[in-house]
Amino acid sequence: MDTSWFAIYVKSRTEKKVSAELDKLGIDHYLPLIRVLKQWSDRKKWVTEPLFKSYIFVYINPAQYYDVLKAFNVVRYITFEGKAVVIPPQQIEAIKFFLEDAEPEEITDESWEKGQLVEVISGHMTGLTGELVEVKKKHKVRIKIEAINQIIFIQIPKNKLRIIH
Repeated sequence: MDTSWFAIYVKSRTEKKVSAELDKLGIDHYLPLIRVLKQWSDRKKWVTEPLFKSYIFVYINPAQYYDVLKAFNVVRYITFEGKAVVIPPQQIEAIKFFLEDAEPEEITDESWEKGQLVEVISGHMTGLTGELVEVKKKHKVRIKIEAINQIIFIQIPKNKLRIIH
């Protein structure tokens, strides 16, 4: 059968529980996680949290469609005009490579300004476009990329980007 990637919406803060349940059900899925330094009034701590709050990606065939919805805390599929939206495999791969990619490359000397449209030209996220929202340090920028109707902010070396004029 033909398998495709879909995004499911789950109840708030249940992403890891749903992931464990999908494992038990034998449903192939991907929950992108990032490490974030959280600060409380008395301490700081590194925690692992979902890159996209309340979303999990499932890789299923048509026969598994309703099995996913039966999993506890799954709310619905992300749909457009009443049909579950197929997520292109390249987008899933781009997310995976983004989370694994920590390799800085050579630096460019372009003029970087907030609000510019930029495109990733190097690395595993090649082809993705976003808006420059912040210039960090000397060699990195923060860009906004829209995915599944959510905005994610990524920090990326300047040399992996080009400004779209």
